[in-house]
Amino acid sequence: MATELKRRSSFIDPSEIGKPAPRQRRHKRSATGYLPEKDAKTGAEVWPRGDATTWKSGMRGGVEADVGEISKNIVHHVQTSLARQAYNIDDAGAYQAVALAARDDLIINWNDTQMCYTQKAPKRAYYLSLEWLMGRTLDNALLNLGLKEKFRSSTDKLGFTLEDLIDQERDAGLGNGGLGRLAACYIDSSASSELPVWGYGLRYHYGIFQQFISPDGSQLEAPDPWLENANAWELPRFDVTYDVRFFGHAERIGNNRAVWSGGQEVMAVAYDVPIPGYETRNTNNIRLWDSKPKRGFDLNSFNAGDYERALEASNSASQITAVLYPNDNHWLGKELRLKQQYFWTAASLADIVRRFKNLDKSFSEFPDYVAIQLNDTHPTLAIPELMRILVDEEEVDWNEAWNITRRTFAYTNHTVLPEALEKWPVPLIQNLLPRHMQIIFDLNLTFLQAVEKVFPKDTERLARMSLIQEGVPQYVRMANLACIGSHTVNGVAELHSQLVQTNILKDFVEFYGRDKFRNVTNGITPRRWLDQCNPRLSALIAGKLGSKAFLKDLFQLEGILKWVDDADFQREWREVKHANKERLANYVRSTLGSDINTDAMFDVQVKRIHEYKRQTMNIFGVIHRYLTLKAMTPAQRKATTARAIFFAGKAAPGYYIAKLCIRLIVNVSKIINEDPDTKEYLTMHFLPDYSVSLAEILIPASDISQHISTAGTEASGTSNMKFCLNGGLLLGTVDGANIEIAEEVGEDNVFFFGHLTPAVEDLRHQHVYHPVPVEERSPALANVLKEIQSGRFGDPSPYEPLLNTIYQNDYYLVSDDFDSYIQANEIIDKEYKSDPVGWVKKSITTSAKMGKFSSDRAIMNYAEEIWNIEKTTLD
Repeated sequence: MATELKRRSSFIDPSEIGKPAPRQRRHKRSATGYLPEKDAKTGAEVWPRGDATTWKSGMRGGVEADVGEISKNIVHHVQTSLARQAYNIDDAGAYQAVALAARDDLIINWNDTQMCYTQKAPKRAYYLSLEWLMGRTLDNALLNLGLKEKFRSSTDKLGFTLEDLIDQERDAGLGNGGLGRLAACYIDSSASSELPVWGYGLRYHYGIFQQFISPDGSQLEAPDPWLENANAWELPRFDVTYDVRFFGHAERIGNNRAVWSGGQEVMAVAYDVPIPGYETRNTNNIRLWDSKPKRGFDLNSFNAGDYERALEASNSASQITAVLYPNDNHWLGKELRLKQQYFWTAASLADIVRRFKNLDKSFSEFPDYVAIQLNDTHPTLAIPELMRILVDEEEVDWNEAWNITRRTFAYTNHTVLPEALEKWPVPLIQNLLPRHMQIIFDLNLTFLQAVEKVFPKDTERLARMSLIQEGVPQYVRMANLACIGSHTVNGVAELHSQLVQTNILKDFVEFYGRDKFRNVTNGITPRRWLDQCNPRLSALIAGKLGSKAFLKDLFQLEGILKWVDDADFQREWREVKHANKERLANYVRSTLGSDINTDAMFDVQVKRIHEYKRQTMNIFGVIHRYLTLKAMTPAQRKATTARAIFFAGKAAPGYYIAKLCIRLIVNVSKIINEDPDTKEYLTMHFLPDYSVSLAEILIPASDISQHISTAGTEASGTSNMKFCLNGGLLLGTVDGANIEIAEEVGEDNVFFFGHLTPAVEDLRHQHVYHPVPVEERSPALANVLKEIQSGRFGDPSPYEPLLNTIYQNDYYLVSDDFDSYIQANEIIDKEYKSDPVGWVKKSITTSAKMGKFSSDRAIMNYAEEIWNIEKTTLD
């Protein structure tokens, strides 16, 4: 208190006004958590303050499993956390109270887990991902804690329905697509597998965006204010802050060291999100960083009437964590994206290094205690940042620092598209991060000298492998930097890993050797993607297998193959599928006002909208189906297989062609769904604002799902695994994880079409140098395009750029694969209608053979083969 009074009464430098006061720690901060002090003579634990007995009597000793006590805890939060009572609490408030009660249990386990990690000091892995697509937390937390039925009883007693409260939760706006969902599955599996893993990300205030559809069918973007009602699952850590510098200048001072000073400083504030394991007390953590101004409100400017300047620092800082993937079609957008990436990696590295230093170990041992996984190229700036910390701040020799860095990092490549590999303009990095640009130049020189010794006078190879792409301006190739700064580089499916080694990073394979390059096929958590999203199917399987042990050992699913020919089991399987279709139909009815025939085949494609994922092929196929039905007699239509087709996914705000695809889908659906001749046999809906929660409704309901990327363009995909786990059959190209799924479930149980990867480049070459008109490549597709241009589906002029992607070059080979795609759909129609028993057997077999695709298997691959970490179980 005296110190605080002294600080308040002391004279102060005017430049210090507005800076946050330092927070003093009373405990010894160790690897993670706080360790109690020890008596110097006896070695006994010294309680830090007050009476130990009083403290300990007030502390909870474990997770509360008594329904009565759970109810009391919920009511306690209604009264004290929300300041409400029984007569004025609604579903939204009840959700908050239930979430806080569940969080209390999580925190008990979380604290014990962090203390365990502190005491045992195992090697830990840190997963750096710009996206964390978590979905809703309450349902998942209750399932993993084993408390869902207890909480259901409690909420029933309090006059609420648990499912209604779960629906009150907004999806966390921390991700967009498969990259973020993969990270979420992996952190779940790390906790369930009792592995010491933390995640690091950014706390976006407005997510990526809320998607709306305008009357003309266009995508509209609005902020996603997912934090407006507070996030019960995050723990603000105002005592865990780091200053992050931008701009300024870097002055070299010898020995490869430099002093970086000046510029702008922004404060990173930690928010922790506990991640519970399934059937274990181990609870891991995602630490999210929020950006705050180093100096907030400028009172002097405000009092002088300069209100904009008064808030300038606050606004500049808050931009960094405002949204995920700000539009980078302009220079300021590029600068903001790079700011995001450095802010996140710098704060994360500072936190990791601080934790390591408290172990009192030499930095030469850093890789023995720390493994850092780069999830794609977004966190690659962590490599020069660690070098900066080691060399400039810790005074480690440059060569030793580089050895430490390379032994610490591993890099996961997620793309086979060369144009998707990140590159940043050198002038941008020089301005924003001058010291890091120096380090990158120095690393590049040393690296190219080493390459030149192995491949003398091979200037073309040196140009390809350089971290710097020459031109005006020069660019930094982030994938190359990630490759040279990591001890291991992995792809995410067998085909993808082969393409990485033989195409994208071929030169690096030839330089380093194949041992550096590996494959870890992606996986999904069966807790969320079976037990949570499809409880009926999970219960049916558990009833046959005798327990839910398959949720931690997914290979046990094969046990249901004993009943694949059992008529009663087939009937129950169909009933579960139909119930899930009814649930989706109810959702469509409540959100879009449309009725769905649940006896129709449910055909689903839900993905980020992108040309390589070929939603265009799907919508062209739907139009072809519609035109075919229109040409039939009523009797012929009655003999066809009815389909209800569903699209969902977001297009990046600056991706014009992808947004045109959405517009076409929406406007075609308006015509199809209102046509009295065909609507009994064909309907189509675009479901706006795709999210994890919407996926949990769509995926269990699918009969067939489409994964139809151009061969050789999809790294892996994980939605294909989710659909198959829930008994949906797969229509796809021979690409990504589709190949491995077919190997597991049997090619007779998937529907493949299209050209194979080796033919793709030849076809593209032909399109450019020996073009064949679309009318000759695919008359059926040419007819579809002609109907669009005729105005049958509304004003055709907006779609000209989209159609020109087919007429001109057709880079993603829609016209080459279209006829094969139509034929595959005809086979699907026939099998679904004529052989329902065969179809359900395919469905059962597909689900049963998905054991390989558990994220538990994948995370153990990382732990054993890349990170070299071991299970750390709570005592």
